[in-house]
Amino acid sequence: MSIWSRISAALSALTSGEPLSEVFDRLRTPPERSVAFTIAVIALGAKMAKADGQVKKVEVTAFREVFLIAPEDEAQAARVFNLARQDVAGFEDYARRVRAMFEDTQAPLTDLLEGLFHIAVADGTYHPAEDEFLRRVAAIFGLDERQFLALRTRFVPDATKDPYSVLGVSPDMPLDEIRKIWRRAVRESHPDRMIARGVPEEAVRMSERRLIDINKAWDEIQASQSQPA
Repeated sequence: MSIWSRISAALSALTSGEPLSEVFDRLRTPPERSVAFTIAVIALGAKMAKADGQVKKVEVTAFREVFLIAPEDEAQAARVFNLARQDVAGFEDYARRVRAMFEDTQAPLTDLLEGLFHIAVADGTYHPAEDEFLRRVAAIFGLDERQFLALRTRFVPDATKDPYSVLGVSPDMPLDEIRKIWRRAVRESHPDRMIARGVPEEAVRMSERRLIDINKAWDEIQASQSQPA
């Protein structure tokens, strides 16, 4: 059964009048957390798409880039998007329920926020309202300012591409310690590791950009620290 068929089943299980956010309380264990992950990105993305006052076609299209939505599955993705837009519950309620769903591990929450950043910059701009939205979601997820800025640096077009910020390290850290953090980031970006923590196969290609960014940051840090003082 495809993930979109499982999403359809999860939505069908909602009783009349139940909000979309109820699915996060029902899909808290593997393997169904991959269904909840997909719903969470689309639902929070729908909430964020209104943060700057309008829903743009390019932001909706960005979902297809994250999830490789086949033509026959577009109706289900659109249904999730519209249910989230119509739900009176605020995005903070959604974020808290998602946080509870992944209370045993933080890595999927970082993956999810990464997908939201991808959607936020899909139109080539990063609106202050989107920044506020993502900062608040990150805080609810339990991500600190360093983790948030690492993502922001990688995705926002006008952000200073500081390699230390990309890896979430500081320039005064020993190179060996930075190397350990870089290696851990590479391991955590492996597709098998991502699927194991609840990221659906359809969204795993988010790790491709992550690997490019963190490897480039590591190369730049190595080069800068090898230069004579």
